[in-house]
Amino acid sequence: MHIVLHQPEIPANTGNIGRTCVATGTSLHLIEPLGFRIDEKAIKRAGMDYWHKIDLHTYMNYEEFKKQHPGAKVWMATTKAKYSYCDVDFGPDDFIMFGKESAGIPEEILVENEENCIRIPMLSEIRSLNLSNAVAIVLYEALRQNEFQQMQMAGELHRLHWKE
Repeated sequence: MHIVLHQPEIPANTGNIGRTCVATGTSLHLIEPLGFRIDEKAIKRAGMDYWHKIDLHTYMNYEEFKKQHPGAKVWMATTKAKYSYCDVDFGPDDFIMFGKESAGIPEEILVENEENCIRIPMLSEIRSLNLSNAVAIVLYEALRQNEFQQMQMAGELHRLHWKE
């Protein structure tokens, strides 16, 4: 699974998303320009001590991203989509793209990919969800559809043990 952030602006969101990517074995792809430097303290603070484990890829622009991933299935999360993220079938190698916090994915990209645009249902008076929350919602649905491949499904208590 791959998460793509198109021109993210807020380092804390990207750091939180990076931590989610590390926890799920998901690659993170950042399309420039970014609203911060990758080595900023804020991004590393949000990603905590996991940032060095992230499978991170950066691109100068959307065209470079497309050139490096020809034929890739790219879902585009936008509040403007006709389809819910629950209505599509995610593959294990799919890319899920999210736009920058202030404007989303540019409409020029969306109109070229109408059938791959998905949305998270919400009340009409809300403009959008926080970017890191939106990524977590859609990513975990994609992972669920793929049976959480290679992920730990059961946890253990620290001091005590679950009853058998």
